[in-house]
Amino acid sequence: MTDPDAPAGSGRNETREEQLDRNWMELLQELRVLQTGVQILAGFLLTLPFQSRFETLDDFQRTLYLVNVALAALTTAFILLPVSVHRRLFRKRLKETLVTSADNITKIALSGVAALSVGTAALVFDVTAGRTAGLTAGGILLAVLAVLLAYVPLHLHRKARQQGD
Repeated sequence: MTDPDAPAGSGRNETREEQLDRNWMELLQELRVLQTGVQILAGFLLTLPFQSRFETLDDFQRTLYLVNVALAALTTAFILLPVSVHRRLFRKRLKETLVTSADNITKIALSGVAALSVGTAALVFDVTAGRTAGLTAGGILLAVLAVLLAYVPLHLHRKARQQGD
């Protein structure tokens, strides 16, 4: 049986339940990728206080460090949240709610990863090359990530709609 709400010519012959199952599995795979990135950045951040040079950080650098640690913890929480939601909604026939909420949560987690990447790069550049280099690197990375994570998907979506995909 096909989904009556599926767009014409979607190329898929699946029920709504099958589509939700597929979407859920795709979201889980995306969360696995995000989790790996956050774990690497968080692991890096957690080793810094144990380095001898950590004592030489100025107030700005320490604040940036602590903001990054908080971002890493919050982003990790958002990456874990769909699993918690799944546990609560499991076998309650709320798959659509699960997939929709996980989609929104994943977008927030992706923003957290971007912010964490910017903050970590800014901290590393600040410590190794100076404040101007840190702010410049953070600003450039923020602009690049805004283009890659926001503009490119929107542009591709618009282009696909214009081509009738």
